This record gives sequence, C-alpha cells and structure tokens, in this order.
Amino acid sequence: MTAPLKAPAEQGITPEQLTEAMDADFGALLDKTFSNDGSVKGSVVKGQVTAIEKDIALVDIGMKAEGRIPLSEFADPSDEGAAKVAIGDHVDVFVESLDDRNGEARLSREKAKREEALANLEAVFAKGENVMGTIFGRVKGGFAVDVQGVLAFLPGSQVDVRPMRDIDHLMNAPQELQILKLDRKRGNVIVSRRAIMDEQRSGDRDELLKDMEEGKVIEGIVKNITDYGAFIDLGGIDGLLHITDIAWHRINHPSEVLTLGQSLQVQVIRFDKENKRVSLGLKQMANDPWSSVDDSFPIGARVTGAVTNITDYGAFVELAPGVEGLIHVSEMSWTRKNTQPGKILATSEEVEVQILEIDRDKRRISLGLKQCQDNPWQAYAKENKEGDKVTGTIRSITEFGVFVGLTDDIDGLIHVSDVSWDKEGEDALADFKKGQEIEATILALDPSKERVALGLKQMSGDPLSDYIEANKKGSVVKATILETSDDGIKVELAENVETFI
Repeated sequence: MTAPLKAPAEQGITPEQLTEAMDADFGALLDKTFSNDGSVKGSVVKGQVTAIEKDIALVDIGMKAEGRIPLSEFADPSDEGAAKVAIGDHVDVFVESLDDRNGEARLSREKAKREEALANLEAVFAKGENVMGTIFGRVKGGFAVDVQGVLAFLPGSQVDVRPMRDIDHLMNAPQELQILKLDRKRGNVIVSRRAIMDEQRSGDRDELLKDMEEGKVIEGIVKNITDYGAFIDLGGIDGLLHITDIAWHRINHPSEVLTLGQSLQVQVIRFDKENKRVSLGLKQMANDPWSSVDDSFPIGARVTGAVTNITDYGAFVELAPGVEGLIHVSEMSWTRKNTQPGKILATSEEVEVQILEIDRDKRRISLGLKQCQDNPWQAYAKENKEGDKVTGTIRSITEFGVFVGLTDDIDGLIHVSDVSWDKEGEDALADFKKGQEIEATILALDPSKERVALGLKQMSGDPLSDYIEANKKGSVVKATILETSDDGIKVELAENVETFI
C-alpha cells in the first residue's frame, strides 16, 4: 500500500518555504500556459462564443485570449446564408495570431472549416476514394472547383477523355472527381474528372470490343484531327479515320470536312482483334460514285469540270463529286510541249475536257484538254504538202538541228543531216543565228505525230543525182584524186560528188 502523505510540518517544511514553492509552481504553470502561443498559432482550437455584437461574434479560446469573428463566417449555405451561432456555443476556430495590434487574438471560422475539410480530403486521398465537387469558375489553364468547401484546381486536360470546347453543361453541377495531388501545407488540391471517365471507359471498351466486326456502323465523336486523318472516340476505344476514307472526292486536309467534337456515323472497315485497332470509313456511308462512272462519262465524251489540283505532270479535274480525272501535260496543248501546267490552267478554273481512257480498277480517268480545241497541225496539213517551199524564223539551234517557226504554234525541224551537202555536224550549223529568216523545203508532214521535217540542202538540188543524170552508165569522165590508201583511192568527180576506186 502507498504510504500516507505527511503534512509539510511533518516533512520539516516551514510555512515560508511552502509559500515560496507554491509561488514558483504557479509561475511555471503560467509561463507554460502563455508559451503555448508558438504551438497554438496556425492550428485549430476549441473556443466558446461569449458575446454577439451586431455582425461580430466574440470567441474565447482560453489562455486569456479572445478574438472577434464576423458572423458571415458562421453562415449556413443551406439556409440562405443565415448565421448559425449563439452565445455559449463551442466552435472550432483557426488561430492566426494570439496578439494583434488591438491586443486580441486573430481567429477565423472559415479557415477552421477549411482545415477540417482538408483533413477529411487527406483521409479520402490516402484511401484512394473519389470525392464530389462542383465546378464554379474558369481560371488560367483549367477550372475552379468547390470540393467540400475546399478550393481545388481542375486542369483543362483532366475534364474529359477528349478535348471539350464547351463545358457549360458541367458547370455548377455535382461531379465525381479523383484527387490527383493534395498538399495540405500549401492548401493545394488538384482533381481530375477524366480519371473517373477512364475507369468507366475501361468497362465500356471491353463491352464494345465484343461486338466489334468489319462492316458494322457505329457512332463516334471526332477526338483529334491530324494531317493524315482523324481519331474517332467510339465510347471506350479510339478508331482511326484515314484521310483517304473521309470522302470520295480529293481533300487536302481532314479539317476541310471534320471538326473537333463532331458526332458522326462511321463504318468499321478493318478490325485487328489482337492489337485492338479499328480502322474506320466515312465515305463508305455514301454510294460510290465510281459505280456508275462508265455510264456517266463514256469514252470520247466532252464534259465540263473544275480544276482541283495542279502538279508538275498535269492537272486534276473534278468531273462529279468523288470522281476526278487527270489531264496529263502532254494532253494540254497541241503545240506547247514543255510548258508548266500552271501556266496553262489555274486551280478552280472551269474547263471542257474529253474522256480519253477509264481504268475502273485503279480509279483513273485520262482526260484531254487539247482535244476540245482546234488542231493547228491538221489545219497546217490542209494548206501545205511535202515538197512545198516554206519560210520561217529560226527559234532555236541544237546540236541535232535547227527549229524553224512556221506559224505561231507550229515549228519545223531541219535536221543537221539536211542542212548542207558538203558540211557536217557543227560546221553545218555554224552559219545560223536565232531569229534569222530562212527558206526550206517540206520533206515530211505528219499531223498525227505533230511533226514537220524540213530540208535546206534540198533547195539547191542533189549534186549526186544531177551528176548521174548528166553522166550515164559507161561514160568516161575525169576525176581528181583526193586521198590514197592500201585499199584504193578516193576521187572527186565534180563539186560535192565524191567516190572510191
């Protein structure tokens, strides 16, 4: 058993010593009480409402400290903002400081509620549970959310699984959210709605893949647009809509037809079960215009279309929505062979063309532009024939001959072998100049091949033919020796007439 306590006198303690000890204990206790400033400041403590003056509540938190708190901080949102507080109530308050410039404690009911809410959110975050919150405003990079009285940040990328331009339907409505980050010291809370949507989509994806098959028509929403196509959200899985499967007609970029957030029906054209990849088609939802191309555009027919694209090798012309043909550069002009297509046609220009050839398997139509214009070669052939003498201007000189302009559109060629009877190669072309007017004989004229062959030396006759005509077989003639060799001698019979003995 514990020994009974002895009176101070029995312990040998005098009254003066007892008084001195009690004063020391009281002083230590008092110091301890007021030294709590450091530990109480910045924390939540219990206080009691001692008075209410107009719009202020006076709260005693002990330690000989009182503070004033606006009644608005005790407002109840569910009761039109009316203050729910009375004298004698015990409330939690946040201590900002114990001695302000008025000698009072600085207290906050709002911060106390926030600390309480943060504590609750911290527990929820630790358990990995979701919370309910309300989006009430827009801020830079995202949205402001009220989560149990705590201001949280919802990044724009975390609103939904796909970009959303308009979230008005989500504003001021309770939303289930997941806490991504919580820093209680800084009061920083970041939440995500997308994480909740991802969980739901995971289940929807498995259900969607069960019924996925090629040829199935399904509704989706345009999630992302790239240079090569668009990704379509099918409600659990994304499918690729390639640019070549968007429309039957030629498009330069998917954005010409699609917009973000657009809802549309597409057809599953390929499905890879192993990799869970879905290829979609939009143009397959409409009739293929090529199915009736033979009836609509018979070979030889002349039709009108708009130039959609110009390349180095020709121009594409849209004959009907989804049906294009190519005018090759060789079929653009009867006479301008080496001209860039862009110098003959312009994009969006309406042109008349002739159907030259159709390849339905390769979806190609060959068109002719020059066939719808007068053929200058045929007109020239009607007015000129072989053997006629014509005059023209030298337009260019090449190593193989001279091109002579016969009309504005037609050139004739004097081949180097038809320039002179006695000169060859560069020597034969040495006396010609660009722009020089020249007379020549038509040696050959072929409108189908768009060629006119001219001869210059034929203008003076053939020396060999003339010599044979003047000297029949058996005639005795004189010759001048030009060269000798082991095999024989080379002789000149007349000017420009040589032979070998």
